[in-house]
Amino acid sequence: MITRLHLKTKDHSFMKIGHRGAAGYCPENTFASFKKALDLGVDYLELDIQMTKDGELVVIHDSTVNRTTNGKGKVKDFTLKEIQNLDAGSWFHSKFAGEKIPSLSEFLDEFAGKIGILLELKKPSLYPQIVEKTAEELMRRKLTSPDNQIIVQSFDRDSLKRFHKLLPSIPIGVLVKNAGVNIISNKELRSIASYVSYVNPKITMVNKRLIKRIHYHGLKTIIWTVKKKNDVTTLKNLQVEGIITDFPDLC
Repeated sequence: MITRLHLKTKDHSFMKIGHRGAAGYCPENTFASFKKALDLGVDYLELDIQMTKDGELVVIHDSTVNRTTNGKGKVKDFTLKEIQNLDAGSWFHSKFAGEKIPSLSEFLDEFAGKIGILLELKKPSLYPQIVEKTAEELMRRKLTSPDNQIIVQSFDRDSLKRFHKLLPSIPIGVLVKNAGVNIISNKELRSIASYVSYVNPKITMVNKRLIKRIHYHGLKTIIWTVKKKNDVTTLKNLQVEGIITDFPDLC
C-alpha cells in the first residue's frame, strides 16, 4: 500500500504554467516571454488583461505602465495605439528593446489553439466592461469549448460570477493571496463551487490542509508563483493540478 501511494505521488502530473510567459527570463507579458515559455515546454500561458481608453483589451499586469515600459501613466488613459508605441522590453534588458504590449486580440491570434491559456482579469473595478469584452472576444473566436483549454481567473468574485453567466463552459479560477489556512473557509468553498472550478492560492499560504480542503469540496487548485525547485517537489507531492512559475524549466 505504501509503495502504491509513493508511485502515485511520484507519477502525479500537473499543468506547467508559464507566469506572464517566462517572466524569469524575459520581459513579462510580451511575445518574447510567451515564446520562451513555449520553448521551455509549458502546458499553459498565464497572462493579465487590462483595458485602454478606447476600450481595447491589452496584456499587462499593472494598472500603470510605469514599471514595465518606458512610459508613465495609467493603462486606462492610453489608447491602444499610444500604449503600443511604448517600449515594453528595455526595462528588463537592452536585447528586448522594442517589445510592445500585446493586445488580447494579437495574443489570441498567435497562441489560441496552440497552447492552454490562463487569463487573469485584472482590476475589473477599473474597467466596467472588461468582463463582457473578454467574453465577446472569446465568443467571436469560438473559443468557448473546454477543448480550447482556456481558464479565466481573478481575485474579483463578482466579476467571475458575471463571466460564468456569460460563458458557463469556460472553467473559472478564484485567486486567493492572504496568509493563513482558514482565509478561505469551508463555507466559502461550498458557496463558490457553484461557479468556480479552481481555487488558486499564493504559494506562501499553501499547506497540506488547505489543499485537502480544496480537493474535498470537489475543486482543483493552481499555485502561484513558484520560483524554487524544492517548491515544485512539495506541490507535486500535494497533488496540485497546476503550478504557475517564472522559470518553467524548474518543473
